[in-house]
Amino acid sequence: MVDKSIIGARPVAGGTSWWGAVLLGFVFIFAGLFLLGDVARATVISAMLIGVILLVAGASEVFHAFSAPHWRGLFLRLLIGALYIVCGITLVADPLAASVMLTFLFAVALIASGVVRIFQAFQYWQWAGWLLLVSGVVGILAGFVILSKWPISGLWVLGFLVGIDLLLHGFWWVSLGWQLRREPRAIEP
Repeated sequence: MVDKSIIGARPVAGGTSWWGAVLLGFVFIFAGLFLLGDVARATVISAMLIGVILLVAGASEVFHAFSAPHWRGLFLRLLIGALYIVCGITLVADPLAASVMLTFLFAVALIASGVVRIFQAFQYWQWAGWLLLVSGVVGILAGFVILSKWPISGLWVLGFLVGIDLLLHGFWWVSLGWQLRREPRAIEP
């Protein structure tokens, strides 16, 4: 038997239905709990994954530079590819040391993301905007906590704070989805 309430759900805000928001929230919550299970391992795996991605990007850039040598900037494309490869090797070879730099960059990203969420909270205040506001404040505070303990915070803080951030953001999406189910009007920015 098919649940007609899902089929009949009216799309809101660019095609997202109430159940889509709830599902996204649960994905964020699951991801947050998974990361909190072993924060040090989450940090190391993240560094290694980024390293592999950089290796693939660098190799692709070098391959393309040689496969199209008539294009301008052959030397610069080779240099960019080599830099990607060197950074990728560094991340894969020593993910603990590389996580120190990633932690710094992540702190800056958390602060920027937190500021954006705070502005969004006031736009969506009637749909649990207070929870988005809390998520933004926690993101900003987390970024400053990381920077205050940097570089020592490079191993465990990254995984821990990403997990908490994902949990809070997930709870907001679930809350938004349930409110949209009760009040299925479109969200207007």
